[in-house]
Amino acid sequence: MTTPAIHRLKAVARCLPIVLALLVPAAALAQAPNCRQFSPGRPPTLANAKLAQRTTLLCNNAYAALASGVTHGTLWSAEHPTATSLAAARATPRQGQFYPDDRLPPGDQAQIADYRRSGYDRGHMTPSGDMPDEDAQQQSFSLANVVPQTAALNRGIWVGIESAVRHLASREGELYLVTGPAFQGGQLQSIGSSGVLVPSVTWKAVYDPRAGGAGAYVCENTATPACEVVSVAALAQVVGIDPFPSLPANVKEQAMVLPSPEKSRYAAAQRRAPRPAQLAQAPGS
Repeated sequence: MTTPAIHRLKAVARCLPIVLALLVPAAALAQAPNCRQFSPGRPPTLANAKLAQRTTLLCNNAYAALASGVTHGTLWSAEHPTATSLAAARATPRQGQFYPDDRLPPGDQAQIADYRRSGYDRGHMTPSGDMPDEDAQQQSFSLANVVPQTAALNRGIWVGIESAVRHLASREGELYLVTGPAFQGGQLQSIGSSGVLVPSVTWKAVYDPRAGGAGAYVCENTATPACEVVSVAALAQVVGIDPFPSLPANVKEQAMVLPSPEKSRYAAAQRRAPRPAQLAQAPGS
């Protein structure tokens, strides 16, 4: 049965050359073995090679991210939360400051000023709440782990998804997660002087080794966001990224039952509506 989420994702595909996540080829990823602990086997793989320009793989203490100098944000962010690491995260004071990541070439970085007065939140892909210590938490505030999200999404159902997935990882003992943005249309909105692209969709793919299942949340980046669960195979087919290339086809073809988003304590804290953003040409066109 085709869900509304799949219809929306197919609309994204029809509007290519922008798709939601852009990855470096497997050969390039193989040069960064320190990132492999965040994936169940091989790291995410890219189908749309046209969009793999100006990418930098960043290995951090508790997550890996593929940053793009075209979108000026993360293209995917991978983590491996465990019951032990999340217990440590709960004991870690919540603090951190966003910062431009100087591991990227200067022209590929996003800047704090790009988000200022844009009307968009700086939305973590790997959340700071999953980080097991202060150093890892501060690393999660890199702007290379961030995309522009509406306040309604970032402070509402997206927080609820992060909380629900965190509790699932604590119950199951471990999960593998890959999170990223989607961009729809030949002309896209951008913010700031760096031209940070605003995604139309964000997604979070989940693999549960204990249950042997996988699935993905897909959420609209709008003032009234809706989210649905789809299979990893459906996500990969439509958007050109396989977040878990080492998993067998039968696991990727069946969407596991993922927990419903929890209530967000931030949902009432809304910013003003985003002001009209600039238009940008879609990368890969």
